[in-house]
Amino acid sequence: MRKKIVAGNWKMNMNLPEGIALAQELNDMLKADKPQCDVVICTPFIHLAKIADFLDQNVIGLGAENCADKEKGAFTGEVSAEMVKSTGAQYVILGHSERREYYKETPEILREKVLLAQKNGLKVIFCIGESLEEREAGKQNEVVKAELEGSVFNLPEEDFRKIIIAYEPIWAIGTGKTATAEQAEEIHAYIRSIIAEKYGQAVADDTSILYGGSCKASNAPELFAKPDIDGGLIGGASLKAADFKGIIDAWKGLKG
Repeated sequence: MRKKIVAGNWKMNMNLPEGIALAQELNDMLKADKPQCDVVICTPFIHLAKIADFLDQNVIGLGAENCADKEKGAFTGEVSAEMVKSTGAQYVILGHSERREYYKETPEILREKVLLAQKNGLKVIFCIGESLEEREAGKQNEVVKAELEGSVFNLPEEDFRKIIIAYEPIWAIGTGKTATAEQAEEIHAYIRSIIAEKYGQAVADDTSILYGGSCKASNAPELFAKPDIDGGLIGGASLKAADFKGIIDAWKGLKG
């Protein structure tokens, strides 16, 4: 049975005291009202060790937003997968469209990051998705397929099983535009079908595929009700505890 997951991606927001306060508020909120899905917060690197000290990771998993494609060494300013793991974090987001676009992360770089993350026991949330131009040209399927083939379809089955996929239509990130639940379901079902082609139906059925792209409490129930949408990778709405909790609560009464 694949996991239902709501993951928050804080991006470059929240100074250290603000981040600690938000994590504490979420921790208290979700301990008092247990979520019906796995919850993860992915924070800036500087927050990880402090938040790990008090976060109840039976209730909320902790993750980083990125890690380096090198193991260690003279790479000033980089943070390795081993460093991330040593803070107490369990997850890492890799392949986010902002990393691909602004920092020119290629499929080859991302392949190395995935391997190092897994070597250090981190659970990878791997992002794929198309731009507005690609969507308008009807190329969304070939784009997501190429992104999977370039960076994670090289993994043996036992390692691919540890990957969480996040589909993020780039045209819907922070724009207020959201893929309709039908559009999102259509591409999630396609992603599951190509995982099945590569690794077999059983692996595809066990892979969690999250939707990321202006998901909020108001549209989360409709999105999460779709058979191939297993949760969300949440940006802006993860920066306020009440907003994030509203999305988490969308699972109540859905799919068991």
